[in-house]
Amino acid sequence: MPDEVALWSRARSGDGRAFAALFDTHRDRVYRHVLRLVPTASDAEDVVAGVFLELWRKRDAVAVVDGSVLPWALVTATNVARNTHRGLRRHRAAIDRLPRAEHLVDPAESAEERVERERLLAAVHALGTADAGLLLLVALEGYGVAEAGAALGLSPGAARVRLHRARKRLQARLTDPLPVLQEGDAR
Repeated sequence: MPDEVALWSRARSGDGRAFAALFDTHRDRVYRHVLRLVPTASDAEDVVAGVFLELWRKRDAVAVVDGSVLPWALVTATNVARNTHRGLRRHRAAIDRLPRAEHLVDPAESAEERVERERLLAAVHALGTADAGLLLLVALEGYGVAEAGAALGLSPGAARVRLHRARKRLQARLTDPLPVLQEGDAR
């Protein structure tokens, strides 16, 4: 692994090659993180591109945690994915208002898988930016609570409390029974 602190210092000075090396170092990890947050691989690719654009654009304000920009990139990935989800939701709502003969679904995914995935994504998105970022950094990316909290600008104590509350809220949302659809209801 290259010396990330030195690479980041050069990238902050405008060195495109150093930035490219950081991109090569972290793109796969950011991509795997984003795949858990968006519905398709092409959406994940778009989000990853947005994350590294933001990393370049805001390179003077990026929080480096333990000598790495990865925690900042993962938090930014969560935020960009949420914005993408919000944009997709608006786009779908506009499309749904158009007359349509049949409802298209992904044949590779069962209805049950689709419902559970959408339910999980909705529950995570409902947590709020900081809580979702904290939960995802700890639960999916393997960061310690203090490290994840530092990436979000939280003290270790505040991070522990927020994580506990976020887990409880997520658990409550996921244990609520699914609503029963009545005849004529559309999903």
